[in-house]
Amino acid sequence: MRTDSSPGTDPSLGVLPAREHLPAGVGDAPVLDVVIPVYNEERDLGPCVRRLHRHLVGTFPYRFRITIADNASTDATPDVAASLAAAFPEVHSARLEQKGRGRALRTVWSASDAPVLAYMDVDLSTDLNALLPLVAPLISGHSDLAIGSRLARSSRVVRGPKREFVSRAYNLILRGSLQARFSDAQCGFKAIRRDVARVLLPLVEDSGWFFDTEMLVLAERAGLRIHEVPVDWVDDPDSTVHIVKTATDDLKGVWRVGRALAVGALPLDRLARPFGDDPRDRQVPGVPRGLARQLVGFCVVGALSTLVYLLLYSGFRTFTGSQVANALALLVSAVANTAANRRLTFGVRGRDRAVRHQAQGLVVFAIGLALTSGSLAALGAASADPAHSTELAVLVAANLAATVLRFLLFRAWVFPEPPAPTEPPAPTEPPVPGAPDASRATYDHELRTGR
Repeated sequence: MRTDSSPGTDPSLGVLPAREHLPAGVGDAPVLDVVIPVYNEERDLGPCVRRLHRHLVGTFPYRFRITIADNASTDATPDVAASLAAAFPEVHSARLEQKGRGRALRTVWSASDAPVLAYMDVDLSTDLNALLPLVAPLISGHSDLAIGSRLARSSRVVRGPKREFVSRAYNLILRGSLQARFSDAQCGFKAIRRDVARVLLPLVEDSGWFFDTEMLVLAERAGLRIHEVPVDWVDDPDSTVHIVKTATDDLKGVWRVGRALAVGALPLDRLARPFGDDPRDRQVPGVPRGLARQLVGFCVVGALSTLVYLLLYSGFRTFTGSQVANALALLVSAVANTAANRRLTFGVRGRDRAVRHQAQGLVVFAIGLALTSGSLAALGAASADPAHSTELAVLVAANLAATVLRFLLFRAWVFPEPPAPTEPPAPTEPPVPGAPDASRATYDHELRTGR
């Protein structure tokens, strides 16, 4: 079963297809397009392209292309690129009149007809033996993006302490501020499927060095699969990258993307769980869709909300009565609980219907308030001056009952699952004498697609 774009999404923006293994040797287009962005690299460009071409000819089992993306070079780089393109039929060159690695990758990747797009730095710091492991998961349909990682445990890296510190500090910042789980954002050795790039790249704003990081963060937040390959990497002491300026621009990018994610300004619903081969999307008789994952998320959010509620109640109780303290604490925690469940438990992104969801959450809050207030009233009728610990115990029990009801209401009313798209049955035709067995073809199709 393939999933369609979320409700309200403009279909013209494109829907990612189900992952499929790319066919080998079909058509004239290459399977892999390796882009080398360069700026004033007249000395290193020739040896780099010849070495990469020799490696691909000897080891890569598919058609390939090497594209030199010249970022407005002012030296003889365009002439070197033209001579390489004339010498090797697999080498192409493209000229951009503006600088920016991200701009170069976006331009060349968007125009490429290869189903797998990659890039690497001109210094070839990364050992080329990692190239086939990098793109293989994309060719097979297992993953959506792939990155080389210098920070994986099995990576072998030679570089100075300054670059080592900057790289690790930057990735710690990404983990702390953007909750990134990939290990190395800056390694110049990455690949992406073209069908994914077509929908993901329009969301990436940066045109410089932060392009990689922004692309990876958005892909990860959208639920795409990122494959990491440990690499052998040797630092280029003659690199022209300005560390201070690059770090400053990257931090500005982190702030911009973090703010956009916080306010829900990015339309990640275009990409969220786009592929029908996600096992969480499969219908199993008698098992509601996504129930186990939603229960885990709801329990985690509920436990944190209960803790916040009890802390708020204890604070409000110091200067007001139990009923008022309960109502205030439940109101504040209910708003936070609805927002957290909306995003984390039921996977609703963006601001669409956010106000409606909060209004429905307040109705659920009113039901919980009735349960807990009724419990307090019953306790007050049973004991004129109950102990504070007794009040808390009664409230915990009442909240447990309210929690079960809250989950059912959230799942069935506030955040209901959209109906699964159904595909119309294929028209049946009478068998043709001498044609292959139709049941065998259906069986082979089911083996390939898992349906």
